[in-house]
This record gives sequence, C-alpha cells and structure tokens, in this order.
Amino acid sequence: MKILIVSQNFWPESFRSNDIAFELVKRGYKVDVLAGIPDYPEGVYYKGYGVFSKRIQIINGVKIYRALSISRGQNKKWRLALNYLSFAFFGSIWAFFMSLFKNYDCVIVHAPSPVTQALPALLVKKMKRIPLLSWVLDLWPEAMQSGAGINNKYILSIVDEFVKFMYSNSDKILIGSEEFGPIISKKGDFKKKIEYFPNWYDDLLIMPKNYPIPKLPEGFIIMLAGNLGISQNLDAVLQAALEMKDDKMIKWVIVGDGSKKNWIDESIIALNLQNNVFTLGRFPLEAMPSFFKAADAMLLTLSGEYSDLKLVVPNRLQSYMAAARPVLAMIDGAAADLILKTNCGYSVNAGDYKSLTKTIREKVLLDLNSFEKLGTNGRKYFEKNFQKENCINNLCEIIAKEVAN
Repeated sequence: MKILIVSQNFWPESFRSNDIAFELVKRGYKVDVLAGIPDYPEGVYYKGYGVFSKRIQIINGVKIYRALSISRGQNKKWRLALNYLSFAFFGSIWAFFMSLFKNYDCVIVHAPSPVTQALPALLVKKMKRIPLLSWVLDLWPEAMQSGAGINNKYILSIVDEFVKFMYSNSDKILIGSEEFGPIISKKGDFKKKIEYFPNWYDDLLIMPKNYPIPKLPEGFIIMLAGNLGISQNLDAVLQAALEMKDDKMIKWVIVGDGSKKNWIDESIIALNLQNNVFTLGRFPLEAMPSFFKAADAMLLTLSGEYSDLKLVVPNRLQSYMAAARPVLAMIDGAAADLILKTNCGYSVNAGDYKSLTKTIREKVLLDLNSFEKLGTNGRKYFEKNFQKENCINNLCEIIAKEVAN
C-alpha cells in the first residue's frame, strides 16, 4: 500500500508526522512525504537546506519532496503568513504533478497549524479519488486568534469556509482531543467521520538518560519544557517566580525556544530573577530524559483567554507523563481534566499564579514523597493511551478500512 503524507513540517524538524512516516515504512507501507523546507522553530532554513538544496531526499525509506516555502522569520506575522501561503501554493503545484505521475492508495494530512497545508492533500484526493485522512490537532480559525492574535472578521470567515471544505472532503477526521468533536460537528454533518486519534510521545523511560546537559541549579526544580510562545502564558510563570522569589529553595528552569524566549530573558533581568529563573535554550529530544530526571516537578501552562486552547491536551503533558514526572499546571479545560482524572499532579486555573504558588507551598513542599508518587499515576495512563506503537497500529486499521471502502 502506498501512502502520501502532506505535512509542512517534517524531519529534521521534530513533528509527529515523522513518526507516522517512519513507522508505516517499518510495517511494509511505501511512503512519500510532501513537506516544506525545514525552518521550525528558529525561522531560518536549517543548515544544508534551501531553495536549491535537498529538495528531494530519502530518509529511513521515506521519500521526501520539499516544496518551496518562504522561511517563517522571527516574530513577524506577515512573514509567517507568507510561510503558510507559500507552502500551500507551491505544495499544490507539486501535488498536481505527483498526482499525474504517481499512484497512491491514501493521503494523510498532518494538520496542526497551519490548516492551509491541507490544500495540496485535498488536490491529491480529488485527482486520484482516494481516501483523505485529516489529523486535526488545532482548531481553525480559532487558533489564528489564540496563537497569532488575528481578529479580522473577513480573514477569519474565509479560513472558516476553507476548514468546512476540508472537513467535507475528508473521509476521516482524526482528532487529537476528544473535546474537538462537538466543535467540529457544529460546522457541518461530520459526526460519522470523526474518530479520536490522540497524540503520542516517545517513551522517555527507555531512552538513555546520560545525554550531556548544563549543570542545573541546586534546589527544588520546577521545569517548563517545550515551545515558548504567546499561548504558553509565560507572564504568569514569571509572576509565580516573583511571588516565590524569597524562597531560595525553588528554582524555575525553562528548557526550549520560541517567539517569547528573548522576552523571558529580558524580563528575568528586569524583575531581578537571575537567581530564581534559568533559561537553557533548545535541546534535542535525546536530552529530555536527562532534563526530566533532574526535575522535581514539570510545569504546564496555557493561556485561558481563548476557547480553543481549553480543548487542547498539549503534547508536553504527554511527555511529562511518559517520564513519570509529577505535574504542576496553570491551565483550563481538557488538560486540567486529564490531570484530575489521572491524578498525575496539581492544576489551577490558567494564569492563576497565586493559587499555583499556594499549592506549591501548602501541598507540594509539605509532602514531597506524596507529590513524587503522582508521576507514577501519569506514567500508567501514558502506557495505556499514549504509546506510539498502539497509536500507529490504530492508524493502520483506519487506513485499511478506508481504502477497502
């Protein structure tokens, strides 16, 4: 069976589309990927990649075709929009010619932001008359408001119509959060197409834990790992650190990069938090077991301003569960519900840094042994629901059913 995966971001960028492609090849599928030129998250093309470099590659048995995409740049909305639109345009040209000269049994679109990357996949579906599986990990146009601050009603309306078109032409709508179902169903008669297909995470407990990492500060380490963007509500994190500034035992360690990284560094100096908050930058996945092992608590935050973010279970929560680390969260909605359901940590409302600091003082620090054990609860849930092998096996069953229909 031959599969085409359309994903603007692909290896060497770290996205779940990588896992799908490489795992399907291991199971005997022939897989092509239509992707953009890698530039996430720094906003510049990766070294060795460009307009005239590595446009077609074979990695781990997967053939990758890289459509031209203008690099996303840093912290400029117009540049990000060009990045999204350029891949949709040039990706569609590639998709047209690939459809003329290649045969596929199924096309899968990996659809976190941007939703515009679905356009080449829709073209292949129409030309080849094959099933389209859309894996929806962000709700659009809602994500445009929460992630980029776009509130132009005309633009939002156009994107909403495109999203409805995508859903209408998808044979299956795979949703990363169960809470997405009712929202998507409001856009049309899509209920029978929707199937829960959660994100997964690499099993950090079976990965080596000896990757060299910087020396961490001594004390009780609360670690935030992952993308540092607008949605992460990082102002509340710094306010929590400021609230506990006099507690020399508490150290806040931030691992990752993103559009707010420079702002965090500047704010640490402005608030005189150099002895409390430490930013370490971005590290590869292989380093995460070493970092997580050194942390006493893992921090999860999201803005509570936008309704779509309340429906999301961030991938970093699954990574925390995979590492069997207890969680502290300032978050609303689905993620908060999952933390409560699994009893893998403590959660307060999004942005409520005062309640978070109170929880740390009155629950965590007063009974460190009990808090540490909460991580085991998260690990048990991860093993049952978020193991990569189980998720890919489920995807193979879905593909087989759709191709057979």
